Amino acid sequence: MTTASDIYLQEEYVTDAVDHRGFAAKRSNTGRWRAALFIIGVEVAERFAYYGIGSNLISYLTGPLGQSTAVAAANVNAWSGIATLLPVLGAFVADAFLGRYRTIIIATLIYVLGLAFLTLSAFLIPNTTEVTSTPSFLNALFFFSLYLVAIGQSGHKPCVQAFGADQFDEKNQQENTDRSSFFNWWYLSMCAGIALAILVVVYIQENVSWAVGFGIPCVFMVISLVLFVLGRRSYRYSKRRQEEEINPFTRIGRVFFVAFKNQRLSSSELYKVELEANPSQESPEELSFLNKALLVPNDSPEGEMACKSRDVDDATTLVRLIPVWLTTLAYAIPYAQYMTFFTKQGVTMERTIFPGLEIPPASLQALISITIVLFVPIYDRVLVPIGRSITKDPCGITTLKRIGTGMVLATLTMVVAALVESKRLQTAKEYGLIDQPKTTLPMSILWLFPQYILLGLADVHTLVGMQEFFYSQVPTELRSIGLALYLSALGVGSLINSLLISLIDLATGGDAGNSWFNSNLNKAHLDYFYWLVAVVSAVGFFTFLFISRSYIYRRVD
Repeated sequence: MTTASDIYLQEEYVTDAVDHRGFAAKRSNTGRWRAALFIIGVEVAERFAYYGIGSNLISYLTGPLGQSTAVAAANVNAWSGIATLLPVLGAFVADAFLGRYRTIIIATLIYVLGLAFLTLSAFLIPNTTEVTSTPSFLNALFFFSLYLVAIGQSGHKPCVQAFGADQFDEKNQQENTDRSSFFNWWYLSMCAGIALAILVVVYIQENVSWAVGFGIPCVFMVISLVLFVLGRRSYRYSKRRQEEEINPFTRIGRVFFVAFKNQRLSSSELYKVELEANPSQESPEELSFLNKALLVPNDSPEGEMACKSRDVDDATTLVRLIPVWLTTLAYAIPYAQYMTFFTKQGVTMERTIFPGLEIPPASLQALISITIVLFVPIYDRVLVPIGRSITKDPCGITTLKRIGTGMVLATLTMVVAALVESKRLQTAKEYGLIDQPKTTLPMSILWLFPQYILLGLADVHTLVGMQEFFYSQVPTELRSIGLALYLSALGVGSLINSLLISLIDLATGGDAGNSWFNSNLNKAHLDYFYWLVAVVSAVGFFTFLFISRSYIYRRVD
């Protein structure tokens, strides 16, 4: 029976959280927006650094490093893919061993080291936008630095966001609502950092120096580390419950081992145990293979125990996420285009917006962030309350419906991009510029605005939805892994995109043939590729729709 003292403690202190001294975290002076703002500031600096490198990387590869368009696009997608896959490893280290706070500190130091080496490599390579021959040592130093940044991001990216969301107690109704808003404002702030990087850093890289353009993100990462440490007194740190002292990967892995060991046990005995473990369970047959971990065979050694019901529930939850994760790959492929081919399209077009003002093609990526910055407040303050009044869901609509909406917008983005590219190719043909790739086409870069804006709207729905979904649907102590799952979907999507580019380029003859990705974009057929990606995205959406209709959301611990 809950006493008045228990109620007071629940209101005064946060369950399963401690402050920086290791004492129970008081609700009044730890966590919530005060702590979250420090962590959001760190993320703004990190995204500024990452996009300060990645947004214009294809121009650096095709310019100072002298790579072809297809090879450069494949390299950008490979790096982006690996950089968003490695967080699975970083999240594992955090959740199993170091904890999120210490992992963030170590990862940031690695990040800064990678950026410093990257700046050094750019300083040693001639500062030019023309194709040149680069010494193999400098090539090796550049790519070593680039992947060192990816390793640093592997611990930084999943842990910072999970640590930020940890500042809100999901058992408290007001804080749970604030946490849903946190994901929206997190993404808005992150995109502000991205837009700043694209508008400022890209300009410096194109007009001043690549070394300075890579050095500025390094300075920002040092600032982010200082900012993060300054906020340590206001943070809530997760405290493992007594039954979780065992490594969470060990206890969940044991469920699969015991279930496999018990696979021959009778279903009638299993049904009885399932009902005892969870009498309110709607479908006792669901994933009954894992439920066999609840049994202990009669011939088992003395002292061997069955798995706990909660451990089986956690394992079942992770299995349910697999089909959802697989279908989100269809979103990651169109998402990968804006850092590569969208930018290369802009290089060939008229970039003078106002007399005397010519914008770098990579700067258009800022439109994605600006769209997000403008739309997130509308979504959070207008659309969510309206949806909440209709559906009674605290988030307005479920996270899966939000993800699906973004997938539809991503498909539409690729359709628009294909139509615009067809128009660009037609313009090159009409003016006899097919064999003159360095001549600017008489077609304004404004034609590319719609595809960037649509992709920004898609991101607000799918990427923010994926962050909240994977964070909330994994066991509490594995939430870094949950956010790493969202990132890994983008990473695998980038790698699939890279593989598609390489295979199609090989099949269509490369630059010597009629490649879809010919270095002379006036001879290429990016429109064919965009139509292919649109079809893949549409098929992925309908598969996602089928799977999400039967998904059962995880209960709060």
